[in-house]
Amino acid sequence: MRLFELVFLNALRHKLRSFLTVLGVAFAVLAFGVIRTMITAWYAGAEAAKPDRLVTRNKVSLVFSLPIAYQPKIEQVPGVVTVAPGNWFGGIYKEEKNFFPQFGVKMEPWFRMYREYVVPPDQWKDVLAERNACVVGRKLAQRFGWKLGQTVPIKGTIFPGDYEFVVRGIYSGRDPGTDETQFFFHWDYLNEAIEKVYPGNGNRAGFFVVQIADPANGAAVIQTVDAMFENSLAETLTETEKAFQLGFVAMSSTIIAGIHLASVLIIGVVLLVLANTMAMAARERVKEYAVLKTLGFRGWHLASVIGGESMLLAVVGGTIGLVALLPLIATLEKQMADFFPSLPIDPLTFVHGVGISLAVGVAAAIVPARGAAKVSIVEGLRRIA
Repeated sequence: MRLFELVFLNALRHKLRSFLTVLGVAFAVLAFGVIRTMITAWYAGAEAAKPDRLVTRNKVSLVFSLPIAYQPKIEQVPGVVTVAPGNWFGGIYKEEKNFFPQFGVKMEPWFRMYREYVVPPDQWKDVLAERNACVVGRKLAQRFGWKLGQTVPIKGTIFPGDYEFVVRGIYSGRDPGTDETQFFFHWDYLNEAIEKVYPGNGNRAGFFVVQIADPANGAAVIQTVDAMFENSLAETLTETEKAFQLGFVAMSSTIIAGIHLASVLIIGVVLLVLANTMAMAARERVKEYAVLKTLGFRGWHLASVIGGESMLLAVVGGTIGLVALLPLIATLEKQMADFFPSLPIDPLTFVHGVGISLAVGVAAAIVPARGAAKVSIVEGLRRIA
């Protein structure tokens, strides 16, 4: 009988135990895949950032704004192509739970820079023509059932007041990972409302997005922009768009660290489950190993049988877990669209899943295989009664 046949038959000897072990490995690998996908989605915004875009904000904090008069000065910096001001709005649509990103921006330069946001030409004309027009992402429009021409009332929090926006454009993502859950409206409309309620407090931007001609000159542009406003009442901090996005991710560093720890613990659970199964199997088969040795099997043969069985259970369980990951993530993407614009599965997740299965299979078999290889024929045969 060849070794692989012996491995297969041993794995099926206790069908219930093998089934539960495979199921445990499958659930653990599935949980690992979900956690890794969540972490990937957390960083998706930073990974989607373009190298030719910079963000200029107040050096003290994003809470503090910058004068809109900074815009023409930044535009004069060599290497700068376009500058667009923006304000985080933070309003409430009907209920506080209906959260989605809202920005007051200069529409024309903003969408010229963000080429991944695609608005149909006929809709774009209406967006530019109407003062309180807004552009919403495709997924956001689907979430609330918004249609073109519909009025969307939003209650301001950072900028108090009742605002009414008209949906004149629905953008779709050019790239697979593009965020389609955002809400954009005219910066001028917001500025007029602020000036009306708080005279003299308008004409300010929360940040400026700066497009540069050559990403290789980004460091020089950053230094020039920040030096221009040094020692002013509102000093600036300019950074790449990716660094700006990672700054928000860093605010949740404790949560991400906890998620990383959970993924490591899951691997430990898989190892313990499989190691326990192999240890039980090895203890039950001591007399069989002794008989096999009398028939000419060597220690490495027995170690190979134990290792092969462990690897078989681990790989089958890991494969089931990775296959189940696809429909589960598809379901979660629909249910968690409010928190994650998309849940792309990194191909490395599958590579890691296979690698973990193989590594756990080997690690779980080390001690039982070593014991089987050292079984004494005399001691083993004494158990036959």
